[in-house]
Amino acid sequence: MTPILATLAAGALSLAAFAPHGARADAIADFYKGKTFSVVVGHEPGTGFDVYSRVLIRHMPRYMPGQPTMIVQNMLGASGVVAGNWLFAVAPKDGTVMGTFAQTVPLEPLFGNQQARFDAAKFIWIGNMESSVALCGVSRASGVETFADLQTRETLMGATGPTGPLVKSALAVKNTMGANLKVITGYKGSADVKLAMSRGEVAGICGLPWSTVKSFWRQELETGEFRPLIQLSGDRHPDFAKLPHYTDFIKSDEDRKLFGLLFGVQALGRAYAAPPETPMERVRATRKAFMDTMKDKDFLSDAEKTGIDIEPMDGELVNKMWNEFTGTPAALVERAKALTTP
Repeated sequence: MTPILATLAAGALSLAAFAPHGARADAIADFYKGKTFSVVVGHEPGTGFDVYSRVLIRHMPRYMPGQPTMIVQNMLGASGVVAGNWLFAVAPKDGTVMGTFAQTVPLEPLFGNQQARFDAAKFIWIGNMESSVALCGVSRASGVETFADLQTRETLMGATGPTGPLVKSALAVKNTMGANLKVITGYKGSADVKLAMSRGEVAGICGLPWSTVKSFWRQELETGEFRPLIQLSGDRHPDFAKLPHYTDFIKSDEDRKLFGLLFGVQALGRAYAAPPETPMERVRATRKAFMDTMKDKDFLSDAEKTGIDIEPMDGELVNKMWNEFTGTPAALVERAKALTTP
């Protein structure tokens, strides 16, 4: 073969090698062009899940192939379980939907909740916007000043339904740390509990993400109307150096595993999942767009102005973490269930 023919042949092979990838990319862009991509939020407007999602959709379309229109749809019910059921069994499995709900929701089937009709291991996780830090806190009007006060006087804590993180966090604190809490359920979400605190119906709330406090509870925090009392997840946050940390109450290796299941799951506080069987080439495109958005300067500026923290995880890491949680030994799951059941 002459040098010229060899060069042409090599070029043809090179083009052939790249053509399938380019064709796949074009096919994904063609699919999303002109479509609507729905972000289903399993909680009411004004909650942290809603706020995070609305900031996300303002920027993520720029990074999606074909730049589809992105919208938020709030789907309320059973503290996020209704949205989980819908995402698992009803949502289109074509790559045009992802959902977010409280981090306790994927554990509900593990805890034996018959209303949670999904297999959390089959969700395809897109990514997580924040490794959330959770708190218990009270109103100034409650008269409670320290966590030690919670251990000596009955305090009413506002919460959602029995599957919600506000209920489970309060019960976990009550049953593992000796807090004298009475949990009042039936509120729609943290925004609703905040109103109840302002009316004096309840004294406080447990399981509230710090990012939500900084955004929608900022005024109450700055005026002292809201008082954080204990940190329930993550490493010790510099803003709460003087507060007790949930790890202060760990007394054994078994406790460490138990507390990880009860409180450690908060690290997946703003995670997004696609339905099972979503085509993986569209999952990969969505994951890339999600993580590219997390690094976008305009997005980060918008997040800062909104008062929300961004500590992202990619979808593969979120998948790995959920697999570890859902693989918890049955005996430990039963103990956690007993501690968090009303």
